[in-house]
Amino acid sequence: MLPIITTFAWVPPFARGFVRDIRARWACEEVGQPYDVVLIHNAKTPEHRCYQPFGQVPTYRDDEVEIFESGAIVLRIAERAGQLIPADPAARIRAIQWLVAALNSVEPFVMAIAVNDIFEADRDWSKARHAKVAEDLQARLHDLEAALGDTEWIDGDVFTVGDLMLVSVLGGLRGSQQLDSFPKLASYVERGEARPAHRKAMADQLALYAEPVAA
Repeated sequence: MLPIITTFAWVPPFARGFVRDIRARWACEEVGQPYDVVLIHNAKTPEHRCYQPFGQVPTYRDDEVEIFESGAIVLRIAERAGQLIPADPAARIRAIQWLVAALNSVEPFVMAIAVNDIFEADRDWSKARHAKVAEDLQARLHDLEAALGDTEWIDGDVFTVGDLMLVSVLGGLRGSQQLDSFPKLASYVERGEARPAHRKAMADQLALYAEPVAA
């Protein structure tokens, strides 16, 4: 069977290009793995929660596993293909380290400003809180740019699962000007998103939401 990625059948315009199935799609494209997509209208149903207890997307299954969480999914795709993850033990664990760092040490700051400025923009305290969440995000981006330095990818000249996840997370800042003060990070994201596999994955996601919603 082809691997199956589950995602939403429809999302509002502001979310298009940001739904996290893009990470699984990108990983599949990078390793040359064809896949099928299953569309759901509601992630909070008991049926979907059997696969994703938090009522989110994506989920993933192949002929051996059935899992959720984009980081675990990307790792599974990489390990199954023997690509995007170095064979050398030290380089391998560094790639995994950066995948985890993207999700645990960077994404919470990216999401904090998205939640404040988009999802909770109508709250009384949102405008006052913006400065603090933006300051925290900028501090984290400063540290990340220092770690990247002048390398092409986060651990040198080889693109790995760590880069895929970091670029995906930083892609959440697309259109926000938050990367304007970090030219090395901005170029890093641009390099990642210019990869043919990312372009294909993004085009496929956007094409999905360009279609009328089936009843």
